[in-house]
Amino acid sequence: MMRFYSTRSKTEFTGFAKAALTGLAPDGGLYIPEVIPQFSNAVRSSLGTMSYAEIAFETIKPWVLDDIPSAVLEEIVYSAYPFGAPLISAAGRRVLELFHGPTAAFKDFGARFMARAFSYLRRGEGQPLTILTATSGDTGGAVADGFYGAEGISVTVLYPRGRISELQERQIAGLGKNISAVAVEGSFDDCQRLVKEAFVDQELKKRLVLASANSINVARLIPQIVYYAAAAGRASAGIIDQDCEATPRVNGGALRGGGPTAEGGSGGFAQQSRSGGGDLTPIVFSVPSGNFGNLTAGLHAYKMGAPIAHFIAATNANKTVPDYLESGSYRARPSKATLSNAMDVGAPSNFERMAAHFSLEEMRRLLTGISVSDAQTLETISQVFADGYCLDPHSAVGWKAAQMLEQPGKLAGANAIIVSTAHPAKFSEALGAIGKYVPVPPSLQKVMERRIVTTTIPAELNALKNVLL
Repeated sequence: MMRFYSTRSKTEFTGFAKAALTGLAPDGGLYIPEVIPQFSNAVRSSLGTMSYAEIAFETIKPWVLDDIPSAVLEEIVYSAYPFGAPLISAAGRRVLELFHGPTAAFKDFGARFMARAFSYLRRGEGQPLTILTATSGDTGGAVADGFYGAEGISVTVLYPRGRISELQERQIAGLGKNISAVAVEGSFDDCQRLVKEAFVDQELKKRLVLASANSINVARLIPQIVYYAAAAGRASAGIIDQDCEATPRVNGGALRGGGPTAEGGSGGFAQQSRSGGGDLTPIVFSVPSGNFGNLTAGLHAYKMGAPIAHFIAATNANKTVPDYLESGSYRARPSKATLSNAMDVGAPSNFERMAAHFSLEEMRRLLTGISVSDAQTLETISQVFADGYCLDPHSAVGWKAAQMLEQPGKLAGANAIIVSTAHPAKFSEALGAIGKYVPVPPSLQKVMERRIVTTTIPAELNALKNVLL
């Protein structure tokens, strides 16, 4: 049986369903597994040839099997992932594109699984479920889209007022129906704090059934393991995927594999080409990091047995974790506003999970922390744009961090896979300021027609309670 316990106390254990539906442990800690499951030898050796949905099924199954039967899980993953995570070649690097879902951000992978899993786990319940989540940009849109219209589930999304893009705000606050948007006068850290305070507030616990859709929730984290396993398998097999419809080539950027295709259908991958035999170099992922849920999922993939050697923890000016890796002292601090706004996190929640599974020495062996400035981010976008590919400000942080590790004696950043977390069209303001433009994918074009409906509150729990109650 898969059991989960709190990062703050290993005295009580629970199953996946309760851990997912409650979000936070009663003591305010994050749920982590007693044991991280392992891929079988057969699955590990087939990661390069399986479809995305097949890898999703095999990856998620051991985490949820006690609560979601295999037949139901299979339906969930094939419904959640009509798109995949292509590993493409651009400007001399490999890029893992995680923006081919409906909201054009990597959060789609977690949110779409969560919505379907919650609907199954809550079947037959009379009292409605309230999803409460904080977002620094992309989580809110993915959660809103994933849960939109879900019967018996309402969603309230908190976001920092004035610190997300117009398109992101329309994705969150333009749906209506069972989706409510709350603009908080403060930072993402304030939003995240309010969510945590709400989950331990006795009045709210008595009157509402609350759950979270942030990466603090194991149901968001577990499906994100999948794309690391899939990409590592394909990289080790020497496979490069074709472009998909939303791949942001510009200025006649060269295509690999014969040209663009539609999104990958139920198989989750477009046609691919082999780069000639397997890849014998160590597989390194450069991960744009804010709340560190995405990188934590990568560490879980490593623990499950995916062929991964190292991670680059690429942050913007909010470099709490890189500073920890260098000094050995963890010090949360107020967040700073940057161009890569979804990563503006000074107190990353998922560091608790990282510290629970890995000592400082182990983290230093597996992670290299790099901080990238806004000036370096814009410079990187311009350089890569000139080579025929467009990056969003977050993916540019990951790209630049890999470049900074190409010096002699450093980790081989030249071989790093850049984890591209959002489509650049979501950040047209930032790109337009430096004269860079990219076609808007169809999934985002309709979003700009939505009318924003939101409630603005101060960063105080009582104000949030008034909204919820």
